[in-house]
Amino acid sequence: LTKTGQLRPKYVSKIKMYTQPYLNTEYLGFRMDAGDKNNPLLKKEVRQAINYAFDRKKMIAYLRNNIGTPGTSGIIPKDLLGYDSTGRIGYHYNPEKTRELLAEAGYPNGKGMPEIRLATTASYLDLCKYIQQQLNLLNIPVKIDVNPPGALRELIAQGKSPWFRGSWVADYPDAENYLSLFYSKNFAPKGPNYTHFKNAEYDHLYELAKSETQTDKRISYYRRMDSIMMEEAPVVVLYYDQVLRFARPNIHGLESNPMNLLFLKKVWKE
Repeated sequence: LTKTGQLRPKYVSKIKMYTQPYLNTEYLGFRMDAGDKNNPLLKKEVRQAINYAFDRKKMIAYLRNNIGTPGTSGIIPKDLLGYDSTGRIGYHYNPEKTRELLAEAGYPNGKGMPEIRLATTASYLDLCKYIQQQLNLLNIPVKIDVNPPGALRELIAQGKSPWFRGSWVADYPDAENYLSLFYSKNFAPKGPNYTHFKNAEYDHLYELAKSETQTDKRISYYRRMDSIMMEEAPVVVLYYDQVLRFARPNIHGLESNPMNLLFLKKVWKE
């Protein structure tokens, strides 16, 4: 390495990079039962408008160096059964749709819309500032509150933040782990449903999926749940993460799995 921490040019060509999906979905969550009745985020049209208001592809390209996949396919990440590769249930950049939805919500061209606050940590400030700038262009006023990680976790768990940055790393490799974030019996602080999303049809499908042993039927339930959740928009899915690993060219067989667990039994050095 040089004194500035960069890899010396003569070593660059000797390093191999491995990439693969990582079961981590980054998102922005809305508290669905926030106490203030004047909170515009309680309106589904506003939450949907925000989902359409920024370009996830540009965000990944310029702020993440193309590490990750734009979150346009629901909450279930890549490499899990139930992931929607078509992108039909997610949101894509569409400023005209944002304007249309704001008008339906009673804020034509953003007129009369009160300021909304987004809670995050310093580590994700660049992403949040990008989203803030994109939303401001469409007259959605956003203020960013930066918190220490521990303080933000407490705010989210206690329901004191109406809009917050969150993420979910899989505890086990099944889409049910992600869909459990929106099951009403998992309300925070006792469970991982930090948005307090509640939908009777969703809960019914979740319970059916838990007892279903046939893979095809379970995947069908998963996709229907994901579709319901994305329609109601308790979250803004940002991206699905990736793992990057570097090794010398004489190292062979290096691999891990989507839960970022290394397998070293087959690794050998030339």
